[in-house]
Amino acid sequence: MKRFLKEWVFRKWYWYVSKTDKNAEVLFMNFGYQNDSEKVKLSEIDEKNRYSIQLYHKLASFVNLTDKNICEIGCGRGGGLSFIHENFKPGSSKGLDLNHLAVKFCNDYYKHPGLSFVQGDAQSLPFTDKSFDVILNVESSHRYPSFQRFLSETYRALDFGGHLLLTDFRFDYDYDSMQKDILSSDFEIVHHEIITPYVVEALTADDARKRELVNRLVPFFIRKIALNFAGAIDSDTYNKFKNGGYIYFIYVLKKTK
Repeated sequence: MKRFLKEWVFRKWYWYVSKTDKNAEVLFMNFGYQNDSEKVKLSEIDEKNRYSIQLYHKLASFVNLTDKNICEIGCGRGGGLSFIHENFKPGSSKGLDLNHLAVKFCNDYYKHPGLSFVQGDAQSLPFTDKSFDVILNVESSHRYPSFQRFLSETYRALDFGGHLLLTDFRFDYDYDSMQKDILSSDFEIVHHEIITPYVVEALTADDARKRELVNRLVPFFIRKIALNFAGAIDSDTYNKFKNGGYIYFIYVLKKTK
C-alpha cells in the first residue's frame, strides 16, 4: 500500500509539472551532483541546470559513447539525454518513459537528428534483443516494482559487450538487497561508487534556484510537497540524504556473456 501511494503521488506530481511548465523550465528532475574537482564546462544556456547535468556527465563519462546506439530508460523530460546526445556524440539516442505526457513533451521539444522518444515500461522494454550498446538509467529504478526484472530486460536489450550505466538511491535498509540483485544478475560489475555526499552538495548549491521555481510555478498549498520532491534544504528528502537514510550510488555494469 505504501509503495502504491508513493507511486500515485509521484505520477500526480509528474502530471502537474507537465501541465504547468508551459515554458519548458523543468527539463531535469534528478537531484544532481557536485564535486569541485569534476566541474563541467557548460554553455550559458546549460548553466542553470549545472548540477543535474553534472550527474549525467559523470555517468556518461565511464564509457565511450561516440557513434554508439544508446537508450535512456526513465528519460523524464529529456534534458539529460539531450545533453548527452549533443555533447557525447552517440550515433543514435532513444529515450523511454512510462509517462505519455513526458514522451509527448520530449518529441515536441527536442529536434536533434538521431534523438527520439517512445512510451514504454522499464520492465517490459519494447525493443528487440541486442538493440543498444549502452543503456542509461538515472534516478528511476527505485520506483520499479521488480528491480530484478529491470536488470533482466536491460541485459536482453544490450548487445554483447554493452554497458548499463545506473545511478539512483535506496533507503539504507534496502541497499544490501539491491546489491544482491545485481550480484545475482548476469552483468559483470565494472565500477561501483557511493556518491551521496556529492548529491547533498548539489542539493545545497541548487536550493535557491529550485525554491524560486517552486514559488513561481506551484500553488502555496502544495509547495511543501514540491520542495520535498526537489530535495530542498530541510525537507525530508534532503535530511535523509544528509543523515544517511538514503544512499546514492553509481553502478557501471557490462554484458559479457
